Amino acid sequence: MNHRIIRAAERGLKDIGWLQSNFTFSFSSYANPERSGFGLLRVFNDDFVQKGGGFGLHAHQNMEIISVLLAGRMNHKDSLGYSEVIEPGGVQIMSAGSGLRHEEYNVGDDEVNFLQIWIEPKLGNITPRYQRRQFPEEKRRNQLVTIVSNEEGTAHCWINQNARLSLGYFEAGHELRYDLKPLNKAVFIFVIDGSVQVNGQSVDKRDSIGLWNTDTVAVKCLTEARFIVIEAPINH
Repeated sequence: MNHRIIRAAERGLKDIGWLQSNFTFSFSSYANPERSGFGLLRVFNDDFVQKGGGFGLHAHQNMEIISVLLAGRMNHKDSLGYSEVIEPGGVQIMSAGSGLRHEEYNVGDDEVNFLQIWIEPKLGNITPRYQRRQFPEEKRRNQLVTIVSNEEGTAHCWINQNARLSLGYFEAGHELRYDLKPLNKAVFIFVIDGSVQVNGQSVDKRDSIGLWNTDTVAVKCLTEARFIVIEAPINH
């Protein structure tokens, strides 16, 4: 097994007042040649958006873009005709494909915190699509719940890549084992809150760990813990 830990304090930072972004991998003004991504996981941003702030209309192409809303209320409006407000526990995906445009703003009274995740697509120039699902925290206690996968279904969002994203919310002392799918040999875990051990390695709040050359990942919750697990291919 190989692993790499990126501590919260080691991330790149961009603070422009209305937006504070914490970059695990190179993005925007943060360039780190040793952190260009993790397999086909290219972007993992921990973003905080102040009241009234947001991202104006902008374009994307040939990227699988996932947003996980942790706090606050954020709108979504795109060139496909979707317009809605996302609440905490909301997960949205955009398979940008041949191209789409969208905007997102903090439309609530409190700070928005969301995870912005980009994964390279399996097929290029597909018809763009958008999807949103809600995963209330109270319904997933002591469960590792799939929120995104490459399989179509009504219980989760699906994307154009052999990847799987899961949210965990566990009490202290809980232990679980994560078995990788045959086509995917890399796992990235980001701790939203609390402290865990991953294959014996301590990982704390807003830390992340990437693991490869292993078929199984063991997680022990040292405290009440919230985390996201991303299983993605190492290459195309």
